[in-house]
Amino acid sequence: MAPNFITGKHKIFLDPQELLPHIEKKRTQGAVVVFGNGCFELLHVGHIRYLFAAKALGDILIVAVNSDASMKKIKPDRRPVNPDYERFELMAAIEAVDYVVPLEADNPISLIQLFRPNIHAKGTDYTLAQIPERHIVESYGGRVALVGDPKEHSTSKMLRELKD
Repeated sequence: MAPNFITGKHKIFLDPQELLPHIEKKRTQGAVVVFGNGCFELLHVGHIRYLFAAKALGDILIVAVNSDASMKKIKPDRRPVNPDYERFELMAAIEAVDYVVPLEADNPISLIQLFRPNIHAKGTDYTLAQIPERHIVESYGGRVALVGDPKEHSTSKMLRELKD
């Protein structure tokens, strides 16, 4: 990881535990917490639409960005185009995003258990049945929302087009 960040430093929490007290304080003040996650390997308009739609559901948007190690697990056929610390910084620079945390696992379950968001936002390329963390969110009274535009943009497609 890079030793420091140029932008968004106050939004990036490399240790998610350090963000928890901030979230709990805002929750006691009535804030609705929304959680989203992804690799955000090559930022495109589909990502932006997803993030702004997720933010519209509540007051605070926490975005977990897959670390390089996590990406190697879930996408073993390719290496990240941009390193994780740059992807964290890009996410933090987006107005709709309030906080950024790394996602070290291959799914966000541990972070959802930590933050207990009111709403877990997933892209429209999913169905509720495809979201393994849905049952955890629902177990404490939260809900899962599918947000963003139809899945017409993808990093995989961009990479293929660049290669051609």
